[in-house]
Amino acid sequence: MKIDIIGAGFSSLVASCFLSKEGFDVHVHEKHDLPGGRARNFKDKGFTFDMGPSWYWMPELIEKIFSDLGERLEDHIDLVRLDPSYKVFWKDLSSTELPANLNELCKTFDGLEPGGGDKLLKFLKDAEIKYQIGIDNFLEKPGLKISELLDKTAFKNFFKLDIFKSVEKDVSNRFDSHKARSILRFPVLFLGEMPNRIPSLYTLMNYADLKLGTWYPKGGMFKLAEALMNIAQSNGAKFHFNVNAQKFNCSDGRINEIVFDKKTVKSDYVIAGADYNFVEQNLIPPEYRRYNTAYWDKRKMAPSSLIWFLGINKKLGGLQHHNLFFDEDLIEHGKQIYDNPSWPDNPLFYTCMTSKTEPRVAPDGCENLFLLMPLAVGIKDNEAIREKYLKTMLQRIEKHTGEEVKDHIIYKKSYCINDFKKDYNSFKGNAYGLANTLFQTANLKPKISSKLKNLTFCGQLTVPGPGVPPALISGKIAAKLTKEKLKTNVI
Repeated sequence: MKIDIIGAGFSSLVASCFLSKEGFDVHVHEKHDLPGGRARNFKDKGFTFDMGPSWYWMPELIEKIFSDLGERLEDHIDLVRLDPSYKVFWKDLSSTELPANLNELCKTFDGLEPGGGDKLLKFLKDAEIKYQIGIDNFLEKPGLKISELLDKTAFKNFFKLDIFKSVEKDVSNRFDSHKARSILRFPVLFLGEMPNRIPSLYTLMNYADLKLGTWYPKGGMFKLAEALMNIAQSNGAKFHFNVNAQKFNCSDGRINEIVFDKKTVKSDYVIAGADYNFVEQNLIPPEYRRYNTAYWDKRKMAPSSLIWFLGINKKLGGLQHHNLFFDEDLIEHGKQIYDNPSWPDNPLFYTCMTSKTEPRVAPDGCENLFLLMPLAVGIKDNEAIREKYLKTMLQRIEKHTGEEVKDHIIYKKSYCINDFKKDYNSFKGNAYGLANTLFQTANLKPKISSKLKNLTFCGQLTVPGPGVPPALISGKIAAKLTKEKLKTNVI
């Protein structure tokens, strides 16, 4: 049985691993020359940059994917825990480093407000309950039946999930200081809504952040994509790069052929790991589409991003591996992402410098600096605007660290909304998928199944959602559903 997978992002790679392990004839088709999708990397002038994901959270979930494949993660990836996890810069020119050790972290919160450490421990204890319930009872559900939500453990702990309380209310009720609140709101920034409109259920991300820690795979996040491709290939999967899917030829409720720009192939079964909206609105004939344009236009999207990749010809003091510039107001920036989509007046931004942990990703004596600024989707994007915000971010880095940066740039490349659309067919140029609002959670996400009998979706626009571990798990869910349909002759 031949299975064709469209795209080679994390979800597609995991699906290819599980299905090739089961003995299926798996073919992965990718428009770029590398696997990984948004997690590709590139090398230029001696610098190596991950192009997208840079936070390695929830390590046990990633380890479980490898274990389920009969593999040991440590045989493929050299993983190190970062300490400090990250550094936060504030408007008063002070900064806070978040240590990996929990006792030291509590002391840090004690320095932010009286009793901050004890408050943090109680907050993380409640967040852990949400995390465990979510991971154990919902994360691997395909979102196809309402019965999936009728879980005894979930009902027993329903009020502890805080579905109808916002992150903002939960955090503000527990902490008094602006700095403590800002640190705990941070993960919400990429979930696709304002803290007052995201269910407090998602404080489970704080548990992943502050308790489980921030990790780094040596060689960068691309090493995870590379490892998964190697496993799939070892099981017989075949990868076809530099091919663009154009359309599906269908009849009798099935895909018969996939038309690529360079070839047309017959297919028994298809898994679509490319952008869900693109596949459904462009590759699938209209009569087989589950959703229409109006449906997609009503979806609430998580942000896009302006990214700059910079090569610096000196070592930079003052910055850690991960850095958050919270020297402007999170709420005001959020409004210009979600309420009044526009380029922000005073943006927050993030920097990553993997050369701090692994010097070999930059030439001797140099640093690779990754800058990311969250943006509204669908707004105007051009080089002049990108350069304007690069200047703003560099000025603030120099102000906070006392380091000269702009005059030491020997390499630079930008990436923004237009690039997300061009490279990934990303709906409205989003970088992080659908917003995790109450009405876009679990069974209310675009279905992993299709009207076409031999098509299954995976990726960040379907269950369980955006982020590296959820994307990996999406591929596992898609593989399981596909195998069940093939084994029971449902197609």
